[in-house]
Amino acid sequence: MVTITWIHSTVVRVGEIGTPLFRRVRERPTVRQKVQGRTTVEGMTSPAFTGHIPGDRAYRRLIAGLFFAGVATFAQLYSPQAVLPLIASEFDVEPATAALAVSATTLGLAATVIPWSAVADRVGRVPAMAVGIVAATVFGLLAPLSSDLEILLALRLLEGVGLGAVPAIALAYLSEEVDAAHTAAAAGSYIAGTTIGGLSGRLMAGPIGDIADWRIGVLAVAVVCVASAVLFLVLVPRARGFVPLRLRVTRGPSLPERLAENLRSRRQLALYAQGFLLMGGFVALYNYLGFRLTEPPYSLPHTVVGLLFLAYLAGTVASPVAGTLASRFGRLPMLLVSSAVMAAGTALTLVPVIVAILAGLLVLTAGFFAAHAVASGWAPAASEPDARAQASALYYLGYYAGSSLFGWSLGFVFAWAGWDGVALAVLALIATSAVLAGAALRHRRAREVRGAGSGP
Repeated sequence: MVTITWIHSTVVRVGEIGTPLFRRVRERPTVRQKVQGRTTVEGMTSPAFTGHIPGDRAYRRLIAGLFFAGVATFAQLYSPQAVLPLIASEFDVEPATAALAVSATTLGLAATVIPWSAVADRVGRVPAMAVGIVAATVFGLLAPLSSDLEILLALRLLEGVGLGAVPAIALAYLSEEVDAAHTAAAAGSYIAGTTIGGLSGRLMAGPIGDIADWRIGVLAVAVVCVASAVLFLVLVPRARGFVPLRLRVTRGPSLPERLAENLRSRRQLALYAQGFLLMGGFVALYNYLGFRLTEPPYSLPHTVVGLLFLAYLAGTVASPVAGTLASRFGRLPMLLVSSAVMAAGTALTLVPVIVAILAGLLVLTAGFFAAHAVASGWAPAASEPDARAQASALYYLGYYAGSSLFGWSLGFVFAWAGWDGVALAVLALIATSAVLAGAALRHRRAREVRGAGSGP
């Protein structure tokens, strides 16, 4: 409750300042009216607005803005991962303790996605994301200046609280502002930005940290995130497809009701399971593949193993392609094909030849991010309009819960059964996710049919 109150009060204070930048993203309306049975506000939405389409200037700005939001979020989220040995050495702690520099941030993010969704419903999508990104970049700049590990972890936790705004809100905002026939493709473009962010954060912090110091490496990433945050604020268009609750004549359902609406839906639960199971397997593969390749018979140096993250570029390419194909052929077929691609890549890593392992890593990364692009964009699109932010937040809650649970627990499988055990466990997770998708996502709702290509 303290977190919710802090986020809400901060957003309201920023909105009341009325600077030109936030005045543009907020656009305070003056007239309230009823149109076609739903509350709308003059200057924010109109009965004729059905969403931006490719080719529109606003569509291009929206895609670019969310791309930079993804970079700003995920670059600073994962940047310490590349310098954990240096952090452990400076503070004289065990690797698991140093790893809390990443875990503290993902914990803050996971704990606040639902509160952020409530704030976004109350004050608006863009103002909430703006405050979250600004707060996160401030804490991101302060974190590498920490004098001890406890301060570092506290600042990283607060950084995660701010970062939670983007995954909680971005896809709900996108589903409301983009024409239904193009939401899947637009979601793929946003996910591509998140892959670039995750990759750039690791690749920048590691080499710079080796040459200078881990603090300089993490700080360099934070500076890039500041620039990306500014670009997001400048580019993202004001919302036209959503009216904040504080401006409505009728308030609509409460937060518990909006959460319950999604949790009662078999379709939504199946989509959340995709994030939970597929992300869990994906993180486990990356966590333990490095251990396999640094040991005999491969004995690769740590510098080379660190370059494995370049495989994220396969996800950068696959995400928008998957979104486009989902718009054309349907979300469910693309989700199942993407999961099959991820399974094929995982199976390739069982071949004890380095070329096959690296090829498998590329294939499974492309398959994972393609599936993630489809499922994460589908969750808010398939939800009731008043519960879209909660649908997106619940998806990411499952996503990061899977990352934490399986990224940790499959380590015991690795210790007991080696890489073959990990790969087989991940194949089981992928198969389970595909069965759940096939069972629960086959039938389209009527309103999904109205957007050509928006259903499975």
